Amino acid sequence: MEISKTYNPKEIEDKWYEYWIENKFFSSKPNPDKEPYSIVIPPPNVTGVLHMGHMLNNTIQDVLIRKARMEGKEACWVPGTDHASIATEAKVVAMLKEKGINKADLTREEFIGYCWEWTEKYGGIILSQLRKLGASCDWDRTRFTMEDALYESVIDVFVDLHNKGDIYRGYRMVNWDPQAKTTVSDEEVITIERPQKLVYIRYEGADGDVVIATTRPETIMADAAICVNPEDERYQKLIGKTVKIPLINREIKVIADEYVDVEFGTGCLKVTPAHDQNDFELGKKHDLEVIDLLTDDAKLNEKAQILVGEDRFVARKKIIKMLDEAGHLVKVEDYTSNVGTSERTGAVIEPKISLQWFLKMERLSEPALKNVMDDTIKLIPGKFKNTYSHWMENVRDWCVSRQLWWGHRIPAFYMEDGTCIVAKTKTDALRIARDKYQLFALSEKDLTQDEDVLDTWFSSWLWPMSVFDGIRNPENEDINYYYPTNDLVTAPEILFFWVARMIIAGYEYKGKEPFKNVYLTGIVRDKQGRKMSKSLGNSPDPIELMEKYGADGVRTGMLFSSPAGNDLPFDEKLCEQGRNFSNKMWNAFRLVKGWEGNLEIEVSKSRKKVNELVIKWFRQRMNVTISEINEHYANYRMSDALLSTYNLIWNNFCSQYLEMVKPAYIDGESQPMEKKTYDATIDILEELMRLVHPWTPFISEEIWQSLKERNAKETICLSEFPTGSGTETLILKKFDELFEIVSWIRSTRQSKQISPKESLSLNVKTTDKEKVESLSDLIMKMGNISEVSFVDEVKGLTMVLKADEYGLDLGDNLDEEAEKENMLKELEYARGFKTSVEKKLSNERFVNNAKADVVQRERDKLADAESKIKALEEALAKMA
Repeated sequence: MEISKTYNPKEIEDKWYEYWIENKFFSSKPNPDKEPYSIVIPPPNVTGVLHMGHMLNNTIQDVLIRKARMEGKEACWVPGTDHASIATEAKVVAMLKEKGINKADLTREEFIGYCWEWTEKYGGIILSQLRKLGASCDWDRTRFTMEDALYESVIDVFVDLHNKGDIYRGYRMVNWDPQAKTTVSDEEVITIERPQKLVYIRYEGADGDVVIATTRPETIMADAAICVNPEDERYQKLIGKTVKIPLINREIKVIADEYVDVEFGTGCLKVTPAHDQNDFELGKKHDLEVIDLLTDDAKLNEKAQILVGEDRFVARKKIIKMLDEAGHLVKVEDYTSNVGTSERTGAVIEPKISLQWFLKMERLSEPALKNVMDDTIKLIPGKFKNTYSHWMENVRDWCVSRQLWWGHRIPAFYMEDGTCIVAKTKTDALRIARDKYQLFALSEKDLTQDEDVLDTWFSSWLWPMSVFDGIRNPENEDINYYYPTNDLVTAPEILFFWVARMIIAGYEYKGKEPFKNVYLTGIVRDKQGRKMSKSLGNSPDPIELMEKYGADGVRTGMLFSSPAGNDLPFDEKLCEQGRNFSNKMWNAFRLVKGWEGNLEIEVSKSRKKVNELVIKWFRQRMNVTISEINEHYANYRMSDALLSTYNLIWNNFCSQYLEMVKPAYIDGESQPMEKKTYDATIDILEELMRLVHPWTPFISEEIWQSLKERNAKETICLSEFPTGSGTETLILKKFDELFEIVSWIRSTRQSKQISPKESLSLNVKTTDKEKVESLSDLIMKMGNISEVSFVDEVKGLTMVLKADEYGLDLGDNLDEEAEKENMLKELEYARGFKTSVEKKLSNERFVNNAKADVVQRERDKLADAESKIKALEEALAKMA
């Protein structure tokens, strides 16, 4: 078989992905003979395309699901997309605008038709891009939050919660997006620090004037009172009196409340209940009038009396000028404050009194708080438990209605007199009206459905259940087998308004957690620490990255430095490192397969013995590393698991093992490879490919398939993930010494500018001659040493390793004074190290509380340091 000199991802990625899909290796169905392992994808918006955050999130999910599949579990990764009410509606409105069509000129049904058209055209883009990444989803299970079954589930839940008394309709202060003309949740409000003007305004009264300071002078016409602190002596005489609102001369009372901070500003507060959450609460307490002077698109309405029809920000500038001209402007100061903006449109949020649908959260959130705090559901990393508990202990009722057309329409129906009936369908509502109100002449034409739709999160909070049809059919085979799911991988910024709500829904409708572990990724940032975004132009196109570096290269590049919960400082060089890793594996594969045509069965005893020792060492090294890797996986240390895998393959296998077993070159020709060693190397390489497969699925499949003859439907995807077995630490210590000796020889050559081709001789003083003899052939091969001799007194450039001394005969290349100076430095370091270990071992708390193996390691370090100090002192004495 001819193997390409260079690894070409483009040639193999599509080939193997088609092979996996064609053979349905990612498909899953309930299997009572297997342990289930399930993940539901955080459904990306249908408006979205693959970005770096998706790459990180979905690579981690794919690693977890591929490993579970290889462990023999019934692995099921459910993909899907979210209808994204606000974002999709905005896209469709913009699309229609380009065609000269205004949404206001369309019926609801016509507009929704355009939304479906847009979704069918663009909604699947991100899922197709995930295939390029290698995502091993069960694509036959792809779900969409607006498909019939999931739509019905959402409506069923709304009706159920309303019937339980948990959903109600009422006037509340909400976050209003004047561009999208809808409410948005607290979590969809992005707070941005912005420079503003703090405007000081004089309100005149018969009994005295007051001065207030505000950043929103355009709302003074909606003021309901001026509030002062009852203990503030400056304003005692004004409490209960009135002052006039500038420009419109409407009288308002001066009231007293401890809420006002005497030290802040002028000590006087304008109370505008319709346009500030705190003012709204103060207004309720004092029974103040609520005057909403803004339209839904944030223009002044007729209640403002002046500047009617002006945009709020235009009105702000004009009113400052009008106040100045009227003599009511005291001063204007530059001021910086936090401003809430809409996550979806970027518009500045307006606090607005609105009639909306709300879900009571107090009862529902109790099990969701308890079961996270007691680790029934584990947050990874655990530091997010504090954030979670703070949110859940201060939870507010959830405004679930949105003033949009695209989404799950609220199942509330109104009679002509305004009576509201919540029911799954209009037919059900009619039946309830007739039964409850005895209105037998009523028909469906007499009922009007609520115009609003539900918050997008009201559908996605059911996702772990609805994807398995667990709401409509709570005892079906899928939900009983796959629920609760195992791991959820998502971003910390949606911990409350998605993760927490899924947990709430899980306990309400299944009586148990929706997932066992929540792995919280960090934010992908650029080299300057900025969050990657299209607006900043600092986010690379993931598809272009995969074209350049291969999917495997980008996957590993993303995860080389992304510990859970910590931000990922992304640099394209990480992808280059990932591609180099693929190339390293490919070159190792080519080297090994290159031996296939030049094998021999009989070799010298010494060569056979050396190869057997090297194979034994590597298997032990691999077993230890596999145990470490599996421990990393178990503790969700994903980057550590990757780095351990990377080091085992790059350093231990490619740089060390292959160098030790590869046949020697004599007279420019490679000598034959021992067949037994070749077979063992093929087995090792096969196991390494299984170990690395979750990280680099494409190249590992290509190499695994090429190592041996495979059946038509064999795949590495379903091969066994390495488990590691018992280890023999003695051989590992022996080879650690070997690598230290060889490293010393090579660094000495480099520092003395001695050619690697020039042979040197090595003399050794040791108490364990057998150990050194067993390694001597490898020392000679790897260090280009002509002979290894055993002496009572070493000569030449020396190195002390544990209790042994090694000498390199450098002839004229040896500078004794420089060597003596180096040895003195080494001795000083060794003495300092010995002191630090002694201090540690003299600490009773450490000795009594640390694990026995940890204490023993420290004792071994002390013994090694003592041996090294003794040997160095003796060597220096001889040089004196």
